[in-house]
Amino acid sequence: MILVTGATGFVGQALCAELSRRQMNYRPVSRAPAPGFVAIGTIDGDTDWSEALAGVDVVMHLAARVHVMNESAADPLAAFRAVNVNATVNLARQAAGAGVRRFIFLSSIKVNGEQTVAGKPFRASDVPHPEDAYGRSKLEAEEALLATGAETGMEIVIIRPPLVYGPGVKANFASLMKWAGRPFPWPFGAVRNRRSLVFIGNLVDFMLLCTRHPSVGNRVFLVSDGEDLSVGQLIAKLSLAEGRKALMLPVPPALLKGFAALFGRRAAAQRLLGSLQVDIGETAAITGWSPPHSVDEGLAETVVDVGATAR
Repeated sequence: MILVTGATGFVGQALCAELSRRQMNYRPVSRAPAPGFVAIGTIDGDTDWSEALAGVDVVMHLAARVHVMNESAADPLAAFRAVNVNATVNLARQAAGAGVRRFIFLSSIKVNGEQTVAGKPFRASDVPHPEDAYGRSKLEAEEALLATGAETGMEIVIIRPPLVYGPGVKANFASLMKWAGRPFPWPFGAVRNRRSLVFIGNLVDFMLLCTRHPSVGNRVFLVSDGEDLSVGQLIAKLSLAEGRKALMLPVPPALLKGFAALFGRRAAAQRLLGSLQVDIGETAAITGWSPPHSVDEGLAETVVDVGATAR
């Protein structure tokens, strides 16, 4: 039996759908009562997981306080710690006590940092360098989980994905898709950044591999689609998937950054123009995994879903 927390979220829904498709026995958890779910109420350091953990062999822990662009908490780190650290450790300790064999934790590439330099992608073995409260809380959760695993013998698997996209994606990626469908020129023809993404189908495939692979215990893994894109390439692929050809103007990146700073959009410019690459070589070497879906396949499926939703 596989316990899935965060089952109503973007990744959780896709994971549960694939578990059902593969006819794997699982138990989804939600905060509020819902048909087919185990309602757990508030997820914090005091949550009682005994009912949800009965008969469970593997925990897939996706529930989290996610990264937000417009933070409203007076103490963001404390707010992230309450859910991402305290609640995670509480679940892990109860899981170990209930005889759970393996605990799979969905972390974030933000544990590594916010950007990479050319030719130096993030690796799982890198010294962590989180730069915001969300990334720090995920790192603290990882460290606490590995300590719990060492103490109890429960196997810990940590997965750090970059930006996840796919059917149902929201936030910045959904906005980018919306704009990619507009027939106007883009100023990214001279931008040579590289960013790793992971299609949700690829992420879910790797997560399910981690439920059964004999060599994944007590390790950290990075995942991606295996093909890094510049912002211009990403927009061009999205436009093509929507039946358009994007026109790219070769505006110098320094000029774009200057305009962004002038209008107080420095952070947004970094996300668009900066690089963030991950190396999945170690993941492949240890597990034999390779992404089953290409970037083009993932983007096409995402665009089709958005189009169907719009209709």
